[in-house]
Amino acid sequence: MRYDVSVIGLGRIGLPLALSFADAGLSVLGVDNDQERLAALRERRMPFKEPGTDELLTRVDIGLSTRATDAAQAGAIVLTLGTPAMSHIEIDMGDIRAVLDDLLPVLREDHLVVLRSTVAPGTTEFVAGYLEKQRGFRVGENLFIAHVPERIAADRFMEEIGTLPCIVGGVGEESGERAARLFGPLGAPIVQTTPVQAELAKIWTNILRYATFALPNLLMMDCERYGANVFDVIELINRDYPRGGMKMPGLTAGTCLRKDFAFSEERSSAPGMLLAVSRVHETVPLFLVDGIKRRLGGGLRERRVAVLGLAFKADTDDERDSLSHKLIRLLERELADVSVHDPVVASPTSSFEDAVGGADVVIVATNHGEYSTPEALRSIAELAGPDCLLVDPWNALGTAQVFAYVAEVAALRA
Repeated sequence: MRYDVSVIGLGRIGLPLALSFADAGLSVLGVDNDQERLAALRERRMPFKEPGTDELLTRVDIGLSTRATDAAQAGAIVLTLGTPAMSHIEIDMGDIRAVLDDLLPVLREDHLVVLRSTVAPGTTEFVAGYLEKQRGFRVGENLFIAHVPERIAADRFMEEIGTLPCIVGGVGEESGERAARLFGPLGAPIVQTTPVQAELAKIWTNILRYATFALPNLLMMDCERYGANVFDVIELINRDYPRGGMKMPGLTAGTCLRKDFAFSEERSSAPGMLLAVSRVHETVPLFLVDGIKRRLGGGLRERRVAVLGLAFKADTDDERDSLSHKLIRLLERELADVSVHDPVVASPTSSFEDAVGGADVVIVATNHGEYSTPEALRSIAELAGPDCLLVDPWNALGTAQVFAYVAEVAALRA
């Protein structure tokens, strides 16, 4: 066979994986239907930010194609396709089904097909059954299927690909062993399990984080109701207490955290529990807008509001499913004059000076490192003035208040 492995989907999961396979000595074919992305790769340019991959792209070679059928030239086919949640709290299998249908005529005996995408429990067995039904394969005997979930954090791929335990859920023992041999050269310890346990481990890894971060956000809203300072309360909870561990509030989102709970919720024994967690996070932008309106004593019409940060996470350029966009839409519905700055994302934004200059309100929507410095606070004070309202649920600026006026902060630090 021409390639050792093909990776279908060269996004933030698939492309770093394809480069890592190539770096480990495997011959790799990358498949994607995004022509601009492929053009960037042919020019040895990363289409998104992922520390360490720019250097890797300059020294390893991968083949590129737009046709899913070409993936069958490799002995192993890894699917890293999007699996969004539908509005009915249901996994959207459209991309996976479409690629499976493309592969059906070209799959051969002895192929290994690996699901790397996040999927609902039972999906790997569905894929195995679908290929058996459509082509007559005997999965585990002459065709091999496994789920090998990706649990790496944004901006940490090169750091974690060789250290985080690699969970392998094979349909049959031989499927698991073949998938382990494929991922083994990447260096991470291999943990063999069943497909459904691999699926559950992945989605509940994200659900745990999503639920954990909902608690400080709900506490932040409670503190507003009772006139308390959320950062003081969290410090009281955690200080020298062995069963503390309350996280800090913020705009918790991102494409994985916002959708993966739905993969459990669609067949949940406690319907609504995880929806409530989601609702806490989704309410934070409205909570901030309402808090601003109360403090300004009226509406936001023609008020200048600077939103700092579009990405869902500090220092990443990934703005998919970021709550910053929801926050901006809510502000615009209040007829505010909104300006946006983000030092990392590819989307064009205003300069920091243009966004903040003369602002009535400055909102830290993403806790980028650039905003988390005393210099950033001083710049806002100089550009926006003492009457500017600072809104910082992350405490990136170090004001230790979700809502604070520049003059108030200056007085406290005098």
